[in-house]
Amino acid sequence: MPAKERVAVQNVIEKLEAEGVRLGYPHSSQVKGTQLRELRPRGGRSRWRAFYARVRDSMVVLAVGPEAEHDPAGFKKSVAKAEERLGEVKR
Repeated sequence: MPAKERVAVQNVIEKLEAEGVRLGYPHSSQVKGTQLRELRPRGGRSRWRAFYARVRDSMVVLAVGPEAEHDPAGFKKSVAKAEERLGEVKR
């Protein structure tokens, strides 16, 4: 991931830390068919996403991967990894 995109991902994670469940679109959206949400750096203009979920009283970032339209296979792989990690964290 390019350095500028790493900064954008970190910035949106900081927004999540500050806003919690109140963080909405365009910075966050539900990943269809999952318990995950995606952070959308630069209001969705980034080609990267951070996948997260609420676990008890915390928001947990579980994976970072490409945006779905840019790299569908990479997106699916990242979502699968995030879901796997979510299962581990919930144990």
